Amino acid sequence: MRNFLAPPAHKPEMAGNVDKEYRKMRWQVFLGIFIGYAGFYIVRKNFSMAIPGLEKLGFETGELAIVLSMNAIAYGFSKFLMASISDRSDARKFLPLGLVLAALSMAFMVVPVKWIGIEHKAWAILLMAVLNFLVGWFNGMGWPPCGRVMTHWFSIKERGTWMSFWNCAHNVGGALVGPMATYGAVWFGSWFYGAHPEYYFIIGSFVFPAAVAILIAIIAFCMIRDTPQSCGLPSIEKWSGHAAQTYSEKAEEVLSIKEIFRTVLSNKLLWYIAFANAFVYMVRYGCLDWAPKILTDKGIDIKSTGWAYFAYEFAAIPGTIICGWLSDHVFKGRRALPTIIFMALVGIAVFVYWKNLDNLTVIIACLIAIGFFIYGPVMLIGVQALDLAPKNAAGTAAGLTGFLGYVLGTAVLANIVIGFAMKNLGLDSVFIMLIAACVVSILLMMLTYKAEQYLVKGRKS
Repeated sequence: MRNFLAPPAHKPEMAGNVDKEYRKMRWQVFLGIFIGYAGFYIVRKNFSMAIPGLEKLGFETGELAIVLSMNAIAYGFSKFLMASISDRSDARKFLPLGLVLAALSMAFMVVPVKWIGIEHKAWAILLMAVLNFLVGWFNGMGWPPCGRVMTHWFSIKERGTWMSFWNCAHNVGGALVGPMATYGAVWFGSWFYGAHPEYYFIIGSFVFPAAVAILIAIIAFCMIRDTPQSCGLPSIEKWSGHAAQTYSEKAEEVLSIKEIFRTVLSNKLLWYIAFANAFVYMVRYGCLDWAPKILTDKGIDIKSTGWAYFAYEFAAIPGTIICGWLSDHVFKGRRALPTIIFMALVGIAVFVYWKNLDNLTVIIACLIAIGFFIYGPVMLIGVQALDLAPKNAAGTAAGLTGFLGYVLGTAVLANIVIGFAMKNLGLDSVFIMLIAACVVSILLMMLTYKAEQYLVKGRKS
């Protein structure tokens, strides 16, 4: 496996029109990682779509909630640990391999649901939990190779813009899950289960998306290239004339796993943004996951709640793109300052949301504002991790921020702590905690502000 995933050797630099070939290949690899990463979201959160069908078969909500939690826990750990392998691997192979394995794990959900079934519930739940853990684990193989491609093909002064567009891949992939579950069941359910429509959802939620994801993995493999040098092109630093302070010729070498972890874990700036990311994720999922309960408890109907939820997610797309563009073109490649500004605006929107819980119009406006401003920092912290680490450890650096974001920020703070506070301390305490999280994330980002000033002082850039 090590030889299979090994990065391709550098080829001699080509002669002729390098600029034309470089631009063409950049678009090709960008589309490859965009399509490939969207594919991961087609086989990531499908279990949520299947829960209503599983409950009709006799599985209980509490049992299914345990299965559901396995995905997020596995993803958080995998995004960090698998990133160290990604940094030593060919992105062209690593990403499609992870997508195929995630798809197969998802497709095998047929076994506990239909073949083991409700008659052997304990075994079925156990196998579902294992498979959903594997789905989350293999999904962790999606972000790191994309980060590797970004650091090798796009310079520090344009990376924010390109990554803001790439980051929309998860919105595209996530948006397809619902329609695929519906139409997959309608189109193909009867082929497999005939006169038993209660099982049609298995095809729509698990098998059909898995088949599409495998096709996407093949397309991604055909489009992605690991590094410019593997295509006979110069490094992005040489071609663009822009380099991060962390760049040196050694950054083009493949490090050992021990060297990668030592490089990442000894970088205090990465720890600052990783903990900042945890508090950003606390706000992101604290607002998103609890919005339906907060609004319905206030007497707002479920239809209006659904539209508020939709507005939050949809606003992320323009907000992310604008934030990325600003970080490159207005802030000259700096990430800390736009993140600070956007999180301050998130804090204001959360405060207005808190004080107008009886006004649906204001609530929707605030959720749109929070969605618009929160996803920019989510994306930029990942970009900043790539900027702060050498290219040969970039995936692991971003994995560290993702680990703290999902495990500490989402599972612990947004789900457990906010859930406890809502139940035992009241709704006001929840909003106070969300605003405090905005403040803490801003303070942590301020600790990295000075390190990025070389980008506008005419020093190494």
